[in-house]
Amino acid sequence: MAAPLARPGLAQSQAQGQTPGQTQGQAQGAGPFPDRPLTMVLAYPAGGGTDVAARPLARIMERYLGQPIAVVNRPGAGGEIGFTELARSKPDGYTIGFLNTPTIVTIPLERPQARFRLDDLLPLLNIVDDPGAIWVLPDSPIRSVAELVAEARRRPGQISYGTSGIGSDDHLAMLALQRVTGTQFLHVPFAGGAPVRTATVSRQIELAVTNMGEAIGDYRQGLFRPIGQMGLRRWAVMPEVPTFREQGFDVVEGSMRGLAAPAGLPRPVLERLVAAAQRAVADPEWQALATQLALPLRLLGPDEYRAELVAMQRHYAALWERHPWRE
Repeated sequence: MAAPLARPGLAQSQAQGQTPGQTQGQAQGAGPFPDRPLTMVLAYPAGGGTDVAARPLARIMERYLGQPIAVVNRPGAGGEIGFTELARSKPDGYTIGFLNTPTIVTIPLERPQARFRLDDLLPLLNIVDDPGAIWVLPDSPIRSVAELVAEARRRPGQISYGTSGIGSDDHLAMLALQRVTGTQFLHVPFAGGAPVRTATVSRQIELAVTNMGEAIGDYRQGLFRPIGQMGLRRWAVMPEVPTFREQGFDVVEGSMRGLAAPAGLPRPVLERLVAAAQRAVADPEWQALATQLALPLRLLGPDEYRAELVAMQRHYAALWERHPWRE
């Protein structure tokens, strides 16, 4: 668990518009924060991996903030619509949201006209780090990555796979697999993980490329079967699923999901939100839910979280220069 942020010094407080004697969560001329309901913006549809984690977290955060949190889904354009709404909201703490990697850093690379950049957002607390995976239906003859690659060589460009959008971790994972194997697949982008699931179950596409935590429920119900996952090591919740590297394919990909706010948040408000989020993820109810949902947790405080995102931004910028993904 990341430690709460240290309180700013007097000079820093005055520079950010505070005066000596103001309490945590107060800005000059304002009452204690929060004094009205908050909004949590999600850039992906209801029912996806972000949504199923964010909604219970918001409900538990409410008890530590003393105000309700309305969760709103703003899917579309691979996450750009929701991320833009969050980035352009007033930086007063009343609008927060979830960031998803890699799209939070890849969208501005792909689309110079995008109306947000990483610097427009203030990371608060990373919560989930979910490895990618390829899933097939139970009756599929494909049982390993090697068998999938062999089939792709027999049917170049014909095996369809669904992802949560162009530039998503799912999409970049398949592009990486294509590069290391010299194969070609047929990409079908969707607005999020939930429609990928529907299209796969209805046999509109052959492969679902989604995160482990997103599809584990379908796996347990016998709807999906993984042929491999893209973490650095096996996941303790599903230790029977080998990594791509174990199977001889150097593909590592996944999605971090965490809380953020618009940049420019007053320091006391930032501290209040981070403290509430930390208390929420330590709450026994959340811990039980996280276990039930099999969420791959990885908690990072604001500074660690931002450093991770900046490093990821540099990585994908270099990859974009070498292998731009434009489909």
